[in-house]
Amino acid sequence: MVRTRFAPSPTGYLHIGGARTALFSWAFARKHKGTFVLRIEDTDLERSSQESVQAILDGMNWLGLDYDEGPFYQMQRMDRYREVIRQLLDEGKAYHCYASKEDLEKLREEQMAAGLKPRYDRRWRDSKTTPPAGVQPVIRFKNPLEGGVVIDDLVKGRVVVSNTELDDLIIARGDGTPTYNFCVVVDDWDMDITHVIRGDDHLNNTPRQINILKALGAPLPQYAHVPMILGHDGERLSKRHGAVSVMQYQEDGYLPEALLNYLARLGWAKGDEEIFDLGQFVEWFDLDSISKSPAKFNPEKLLWLNQQYIKKTDSARLARLVTPFMAADCCNPEQGPAMETVIDLLKERVNTIEELADAAVYFYRPLTPSPELMAEHITPEITPVIRQLQEKLAEVEWNKQAINILLKSVVAEHGLKFPKIAMPLRLLVTGETQTPAVDAVLELLGREETLKRISTQMAGFN
Repeated sequence: MVRTRFAPSPTGYLHIGGARTALFSWAFARKHKGTFVLRIEDTDLERSSQESVQAILDGMNWLGLDYDEGPFYQMQRMDRYREVIRQLLDEGKAYHCYASKEDLEKLREEQMAAGLKPRYDRRWRDSKTTPPAGVQPVIRFKNPLEGGVVIDDLVKGRVVVSNTELDDLIIARGDGTPTYNFCVVVDDWDMDITHVIRGDDHLNNTPRQINILKALGAPLPQYAHVPMILGHDGERLSKRHGAVSVMQYQEDGYLPEALLNYLARLGWAKGDEEIFDLGQFVEWFDLDSISKSPAKFNPEKLLWLNQQYIKKTDSARLARLVTPFMAADCCNPEQGPAMETVIDLLKERVNTIEELADAAVYFYRPLTPSPELMAEHITPEITPVIRQLQEKLAEVEWNKQAINILLKSVVAEHGLKFPKIAMPLRLLVTGETQTPAVDAVLELLGREETLKRISTQMAGFN
């Protein structure tokens, strides 16, 4: 059975690259009716935090990437790692190294001066020297001295690394704490991981991990190293490219299915298909279609995709999502037109939930237009027309069609073009110059609120 894992380090938020890796691992497991495991690799005690753990869990939950097992925490598995290290020591496949930092730094300087690649020289590998007193040794893995490691990568193809390129990896620090590369090996072994899908920044670790697995007599998973995500300028993706926390996208008003759809297309493709749901993605997904080249992150494309999803999302759901944004803007959706009807009117015009909330504000509290806009649109010529319109609005049947007919009749009576009356009216009742059709806006605002706002804004005009 297929078993995949997502194994982030809790040293920060769940970022775009991590989310895409999680998505690919999740989709591969789902495609093959397998198991998706979440593992938190928290051995970096200085940088790991519970806050980051929670950010990862929140991000996975918001995206809907449900895991079948876990979360497992490496810090809770220390006894197991030490047990395996003792096994390797007992079998002569690992050894204590007493080289000090000063020794290693001197070695590094000598190698660089000689034009050699800096690496540990295995001085303690088979040493019979008496260990120096007071030194806490690290434990190193005895990497094979001959041959090579062949990785038949499911994305990159065959990769061959000579063992002469690999030094003897430290698998436990001087204080006895196991290192990242060793913990990963034991975890993948114990958890029966069949496919390791991860970023290609881990490719250099893979031959080392394979050699440890072989030394343990453990089965080897298949590896799929996914190319990195770059910014639009070809540089490593960073915050300046818009690569923020996954949860920041929620705060900015993106829909999780839009972000997932975008991540799915970031380095993977199914023909020319642009928009598809998660179920369709799982059905289509395969590792062969992952690009061998880095993908470029395009915030504008993501924004467009989010707009497409908002347009087709049920207004009742959008109403629930928009409510916190409205509350933050001092609006109470209970005091005004039904939020769903407002959303029906606005959702074709916005890119995010946040924009939807901003566009809906004037339905729930008056906005005061700027003096400059008032001076531009409420001219001496138009003021009496507004006064007449105000009187007629008090009597007209209150629906969009009747309001539209009334506006056109007033425009015709005064020989004006429609915008000459629609723009000032829009400004008076919404405080803005860009809104949906003014008759539709008035219908939702209601007669009483519309007349009240016109009166308030026209109070200083004769």
